[in-house]
Amino acid sequence: MSTSPAQSSAGAEHPPPPAQLTAAAETFALLASPIRLHLMWLITHGSYDVSTLATHAGTSIATTSQHLAKLRLAGLITAHRDGRRTLYVAEDPHVITLIGQIFDHIAPDGSLAPDPPR
Repeated sequence: MSTSPAQSSAGAEHPPPPAQLTAAAETFALLASPIRLHLMWLITHGSYDVSTLATHAGTSIATTSQHLAKLRLAGLITAHRDGRRTLYVAEDPHVITLIGQIFDHIAPDGSLAPDPPR
């Protein structure tokens, strides 16, 4: 049996309800910021404090903190205390997969990456 475009890989037979569509669109809108997407990419590859994230993202600590707060409120990342530092972590496997897939899909030069051989 083939899966139609309206079906997810989980085999859903009905289109997503409005609340689910809205939440998904809000998540994509949140990740539409290059800074937040960069932070998410970093966080999916390890747990970091705000200072380290700011350095790697090339932004100030204040700007980084504001973006991290939005990502935390959306539930995309969590924060854990490590002594005096707060470490930011992406624990949701769906979020980690989403971030990985978008960077697999887009080549470093910004073009679409070629599909892997089947």
